[in-house]
Amino acid sequence: MATSIRRRRHDPERRQRIIDAAIDIARERGIDALSHRAVAAAADVPLGSTTYHFAGLDDLLVAALDQANNAWLDGLEEWERALPPDADLAAELAALIERTVAGDRQQVTLEYELYVAALRHERLRPLAAGCVDRVAELLARRTPDPATARALAALTDGLMLQLLLTGRRADRTELRELFARCCPEL
Repeated sequence: MATSIRRRRHDPERRQRIIDAAIDIARERGIDALSHRAVAAAADVPLGSTTYHFAGLDDLLVAALDQANNAWLDGLEEWERALPPDADLAAELAALIERTVAGDRQQVTLEYELYVAALRHERLRPLAAGCVDRVAELLARRTPDPATARALAALTDGLMLQLLLTGRRADRTELRELFARCCPEL
């Protein structure tokens, strides 16, 4: 028992467990289900720990969005680096969307839910904007100019949201055609 109490008093992982618990709750039940009490219970920490590390829910949302964005962007960077130099970007983006939406749909929904939450939570906006910029920067490595990269990033976001909202399966051929029509220089 003394070891358990000592471990809890000095718990360098506590802040991370709180963030992970918040992400799990938001993934399973949505952002509206977040509360200090729910997160404390899920993280198995005293309620005071959540307010010690995160004064308000916006602080917790910022940490959650930052972590979710970074994980997603790291994966996108790996995807881009693995593409051959002469890759058909329209086809690769279509395949990426197909894999993403067919994968962990709850995770993708969470990422977009956090992204859209920036519309109502001003403190999230710089993180969401940073994510948009980083996606465009990654795509700019493969496009003739930054404007094309931004157009592809916007189209990718729009298509992913439509697939999530409608529950439709991604059709790789149709998606490739949409990318090629919007950016014929690919």
